[in-house]
Amino acid sequence: MTNFHEEETLGKAYDSKLMKRLLTYVKPYWIYILICIVLLMAVTAGDLARPYILKYAIDDNIRGYLNPMYVFDKDSAKEGILYEDKVYVRENQLTDSERETLKDAEVKTIVKYNSNYYLVNGYIDNDNTSPTVNMQNDSYIVEINNDRYTASLLSIEEYRLFREKDIGSLKTIGLIFLAVIVLSFAFNYIQVYVLNYTSQKIIFNIRQEIFSHLQKMSLSYFDKNPVGRLVTRVTNDTEALNEMYSSVLVTLFKDLFLLAGIVITMFNMNAKLALFSFTVLPFIIIASNIFRIHIRKVYREVRVRLAKINSSLNENITGMKTVHIFSKENKKFKEFDEINEDYLNATKKEIQLYAVFRPIIEIVRSLGITLIIWIGGNNVINGAIEFGVLYAFINYLQMFFEPILDLTEKYNILQAAMASSERIFMILDTEEDIKNPEHPIHENTIRGRIEFKNVWFSYEKDNWVLRDVSFTINPGETVAFVGATGAGKTSIISLINRFYDIQKGQILIDGIDIKEMDKYQLRRRIGIVLQDVFLFTGTIKENIRLSNEEISDEEIIEVSKYVNADTFIEKLPKKYEEPVMERGSTLSAGQRQLLAFARALAFKPDILVLDEATSNIDTETEILIQDALGKIVKGRTSIAIAHRLSTIQRSDKIIVLHKGQIREIGSHQELLNNGGMYYELYKLQYKENFQSEENVVE
Repeated sequence: MTNFHEEETLGKAYDSKLMKRLLTYVKPYWIYILICIVLLMAVTAGDLARPYILKYAIDDNIRGYLNPMYVFDKDSAKEGILYEDKVYVRENQLTDSERETLKDAEVKTIVKYNSNYYLVNGYIDNDNTSPTVNMQNDSYIVEINNDRYTASLLSIEEYRLFREKDIGSLKTIGLIFLAVIVLSFAFNYIQVYVLNYTSQKIIFNIRQEIFSHLQKMSLSYFDKNPVGRLVTRVTNDTEALNEMYSSVLVTLFKDLFLLAGIVITMFNMNAKLALFSFTVLPFIIIASNIFRIHIRKVYREVRVRLAKINSSLNENITGMKTVHIFSKENKKFKEFDEINEDYLNATKKEIQLYAVFRPIIEIVRSLGITLIIWIGGNNVINGAIEFGVLYAFINYLQMFFEPILDLTEKYNILQAAMASSERIFMILDTEEDIKNPEHPIHENTIRGRIEFKNVWFSYEKDNWVLRDVSFTINPGETVAFVGATGAGKTSIISLINRFYDIQKGQILIDGIDIKEMDKYQLRRRIGIVLQDVFLFTGTIKENIRLSNEEISDEEIIEVSKYVNADTFIEKLPKKYEEPVMERGSTLSAGQRQLLAFARALAFKPDILVLDEATSNIDTETEILIQDALGKIVKGRTSIAIAHRLSTIQRSDKIIVLHKGQIREIGSHQELLNNGGMYYELYKLQYKENFQSEENVVE
């Protein structure tokens, strides 16, 4: 049997076997995952397109007028700007081969000087000019770098003519940019919705599988594994997997697509400048590796402290009554305060690491941008690249660091998911120790003959609770087990229901070994009323029915009257619809016990087991129960365990247990007449009666 250790451990940050197993839960939803990946590719394309669109708007439209223009006759079939019966075509709108054939063609360039625009006769590189304009013989002379060009002053209308297509293009680009944003938003919304729907369905299935598996486990499993830890597996650990499915599994593709897209686009625009941009990558890799090593240690510490908090909370809240009774509030508060402070200190370390790592990445990013501005700016001034290219590079470099930071975050999520999946699979891989036979014997009804043949049983190896126990209970008999605490009475009840399996011997019901019977069908035929009655949150009616819709409301009322539970139910404000709080805290012990009787009878058991069912009952309620007992045991095999011998005197057979062995078997009167162990127990409980009888004799 696998036990959870007090200290939680984390395995490798990535385990291919665990990941392969986790991906099997994704398989039924592969079409949704594929849709998410396609949508993420579309979103990534939109993210990559935006700086490029702005680069195009800057170079080809906003600063487009700075390009030299080749002049053609209006009959040349060239598309361009029609001005003074000539067609002006910008250099960037011509192919390299076309420009080669136009070396001797007329070229004009628009130059700005003192808020005025001049149409200069000649090829001017506007990116590296500081023109001066003078008047000479009623003509404008533009002087640039000691070169003189003739020029004409453009009126506002003429300038607007040259910019008319730019304005139209900018409107189109604006609409395209808006469309890209809207489509990216729509695709991202659909992707987030589909991905989270898928991840929630996957986590739903995992939780169902864990809970279903836990329900199959024997009671010994829960004896050895704290409930708080098991709850943590179903809640916290599955939530860690949810983060992996929603934040890593698919969105990892977006980060990779984005990084690849940025690299390809930057190299496509200018390979040399792209190489300069990525000179900061080694620093990022070094910083990320150092961070990864340290954060893993800290993250392990955080998980350990969190697990301790969960265990402490579960223990203290469930035992709050005992804490109040013994006035241990301050002690328990100090204990929790220490655990909580340990968790706080661990999270502080985690925050400090992030507080160092993020600024380092920001500094590296700023250095990269500084490098681009320095080198790229010089290239713009020298005319090697256009300003829009530099603008796009700065945007892409800023975008480049976002997926890197995101991948660092995903490392932590992946690490948590690996650790959580390891613990979850530890539960799922624990084999069911009380297995149903492959071909079980089905018995719709049980006559009720119970036989123990040389039964040996222990919860722990060689620590025997029952030693060579043999007895027979005939159909319809009422049999009681008595003995000191730890004699093995309750163990016998658990074994009849096959909550545990015996190590030696045989347990037969109607001559059939219970290991060959369908264990679920067996348990349905046995009704148990425990000493500590567990009630679920819901209503009185729901706690009697326990989700068995075959039990009608009329039957619930009938069995409640039969066991006298209606005496208090009818007094409740909402009667059978009265809400029941957790564990039935608003009801008295006697009322909970009466409900347990009603619950057991509602399922019409063939065998009825009363495990010290009247030990916590007041005298008035006991009278009601004793009245009901005579009715409910009639016609069915009944087994009672009781410390109060007054409740079992009418039993057909009383079996006395001591240290796991049967010492006496007989009726109440027979055992008294024998003067053995039962006689001594009876004398201890009714000491006053014995003394009065002795006085009468004297």
